[in-house]
Amino acid sequence: MTHRIVIVGGGAGGLELATLLGNKAGKRGQAEITLVDANMTHLWKPRLHEVAAGVLNADVDELNYVAHAQRHRFKFIMGRMNGLDRQGKEVILEAHVVEGEQILPERRLGYDTLVIAIGSNTNDFGTQGAAEHCIFLDKRSAAETFHRKFLNKYLKANQDPSADPKHCSIAIVGAGATGVELAAELNHSAHELVEYGFDQIKPENLTITIIEAADRVLPVLSEKASAAILRQLNELNIKVLTGEMVTEITADGLHTKSGKFVPAFLKVWSAGIKAPDFLHGIAGLESNRINQLVVKATLQTTRDDDVFAFGDCAQCPRHDADTPVPPRAQSAHQQAKLLAKSLQRRLAGKPLLTFEYQDKGSLISLSKNGSVGNIMGNLSKDFTFEGKLARFMYITLYRMHQFTLHGVFRTLLLILRDRINRRASPTLKLH
Repeated sequence: MTHRIVIVGGGAGGLELATLLGNKAGKRGQAEITLVDANMTHLWKPRLHEVAAGVLNADVDELNYVAHAQRHRFKFIMGRMNGLDRQGKEVILEAHVVEGEQILPERRLGYDTLVIAIGSNTNDFGTQGAAEHCIFLDKRSAAETFHRKFLNKYLKANQDPSADPKHCSIAIVGAGATGVELAAELNHSAHELVEYGFDQIKPENLTITIIEAADRVLPVLSEKASAAILRQLNELNIKVLTGEMVTEITADGLHTKSGKFVPAFLKVWSAGIKAPDFLHGIAGLESNRINQLVVKATLQTTRDDDVFAFGDCAQCPRHDADTPVPPRAQSAHQQAKLLAKSLQRRLAGKPLLTFEYQDKGSLISLSKNGSVGNIMGNLSKDFTFEGKLARFMYITLYRMHQFTLHGVFRTLLLILRDRINRRASPTLKLH
């Protein structure tokens, strides 16, 4: 019987793994590769802030799982995992219901090797009012909801004949990559909207405030890189409040522990992550306080060698640090490449490889205004740079993801398509 490898989660890591395995083990008939995801299409998660700001049309940039699976010799099954039967070696998929109609019943999917790569959700740490009043920018639907509300604010203001200046206030909790990049893109969108005639809210009347509990923006980066990012945010007239912990969120704005109140029409929570709740202790597997599955250096779960996990939903040890591998896109990419090799070795009866995280630094996009790069070097040194070079390298990260999925020729075609679209289409998604 052909070995069954089931990968749950079609994010960047899961999709790359399915593609790499399909191109090798699937093509050679060594294994049956199946990818499971709750959606029919894939969108690179680090670009969600661009969807929210309207500078990226997700309908154009999305990848269809069914078509991609056919091209790369693996199967795709639409479904959302909600349980696991380790004894029977079956993944349990919940029923798929649309507008009250059951499209697909609850199903069980058998496996010989299971890989869980379902990513993470936003963690609001139980903050009062966050779930009710904030948009959690961790899914495409949430990004599109934000964009619709943002654009509707401009549409409403433009239909108002009053001469009074209109204002729009946006608050973003968390000065990590998502929060900083969203703020910069919104600033850019405000200027673009004026060019399209939405001039009742002037760019200077769009107030964007970032609230961060740590003492600086992007606290995971070096102080030099953090300072460079803060300087550019200040140049864009984006307010940054550091050392401020949000304690309550209402319909009108945010309250902080120090007593500050930040008024906001739109509120985004982008501070902290956690794995989906159903993973906590699932089928007796070891998990941590944020629901991540605890794995060994081989990416196998600690209590079942036939179940692997990687990416944001896994707590993976580091060989050179006491802290686990950070939940970042580069971590998932590195783990997917190693796991593709490891699972092929497993099929051949060879020992598995062990994962060693290589921190290659970070690249932060500040829209067309610029970018900041923080590249890790030898001897524990790091190099910070900004401007056009950083912007080019930031764009290259996405192209590398496309290259892994599509190969050189198709990626070049996609680059050509994007350039044509930029010339033929509006610079913003206006609906």
